Amino acid sequence: MKHIILLAVITALLSGCVAPVVDPGYDYSAFRSADPRSILIVPVVNNSVDVDASDYFLSAISQPVAERGYYVFPVNMVKRVMEEDGLADADMVHSADPTRLAALFGADSVLYVSVERWDAQYAVLTTTVTIEFNYVLKDGHTGETLWETDQKIVYQPQSGGSGNIFADLIVAAVQAAATKAKPNYMPLARQANGQAVVETHHGLPAGPYRVKEYHLDMDRF
Repeated sequence: MKHIILLAVITALLSGCVAPVVDPGYDYSAFRSADPRSILIVPVVNNSVDVDASDYFLSAISQPVAERGYYVFPVNMVKRVMEEDGLADADMVHSADPTRLAALFGADSVLYVSVERWDAQYAVLTTTVTIEFNYVLKDGHTGETLWETDQKIVYQPQSGGSGNIFADLIVAAVQAAATKAKPNYMPLARQANGQAVVETHHGLPAGPYRVKEYHLDMDRF
């Protein structure tokens, strides 16, 4: 019996000494080597059920990337130039040579984004809004992948409640129906984009136009 107890104590002590799993983060060696100054954001591939998702998304991506310290080519101008160059379809753009795309604008890098989810699921008393994006940044000179990440946000509108269970149920049902009829995806899209570019060990390192952090944030990226 003593041997069993001793074995249990040793096992517990050993399990307590196991080091916690540490997130190694993204490998930024290729990114640091390329050191891009400008980012070309190309038309978004839409894999969601909402046909307008890609256009809405484009309106929410430029600002957070620019705020990280990079020159971002105006997305509407980029889309128009690509259409004139025979690249009207987003899937065609994403399958094209990134060095060719970058050369059209003199860009250092090309950012590809796909919308994987952009939908609202209605369940009588609540509506769950889900967005999910995948981001890939490629070198405009070599085509090499410099950075990639993804973001998923699930949101359920919450009611504070009045204390009257029947009234609260009615309010919840009305709110769920309203969210289903016209869900507001944009705040969630902005949140996802913001998180994607600033998340420690996974976001974008500060660019050259964010002078106080440029090349000084290697402990975070």
